[in-house]
Amino acid sequence: MCMIQSGTKVLLINRPDHMGFPGYIAPGGKVDFPESIVDGAIREVREETGLIVKDIVYKGLDEFCDPSTGLRSMVFNYSVTSFEGELLSEPPEGELVWVEREAAMNLPMQDWFQRRFPLFFQPGTFELSFIWDGSKGETLKETIRNYNEAEETKVGARPSSR
Repeated sequence: MCMIQSGTKVLLINRPDHMGFPGYIAPGGKVDFPESIVDGAIREVREETGLIVKDIVYKGLDEFCDPSTGLRSMVFNYSVTSFEGELLSEPPEGELVWVEREAAMNLPMQDWFQRRFPLFFQPGTFELSFIWDGSKGETLKETIRNYNEAEETKVGARPSSR
């Protein structure tokens, strides 16, 4: 996932219901084997927005584990502030919208993206780890950490039920 910034604005995709994960979200997607994680992020930005990434910075990791299935999903998060090109006139994932960063949290978005959104703008990197019981539809444990260059700061680690 790539948070694309231009001044005080961020580029979000307004995904329609039929696309899955409806609401506002940053560009991103799956990595094609054997491309690198960062190359996959750059490609996804180009495919979903038309923009060509010039500089990309790693911001953090989201990890979702489901012990009932044995599956682990990882999302690598990046920040982009340098790019070129024009936005696609008919983007494949939904309407592309430049939004004031401060107003973005008022838009409809998935709870997992809303939780992650402010972390893109904090110094350092972040790590979100969730153990999810898909059969019960509940979070068993969540750990949220923010790392900066000076020291590791533990933001929170707690069992959770939803």
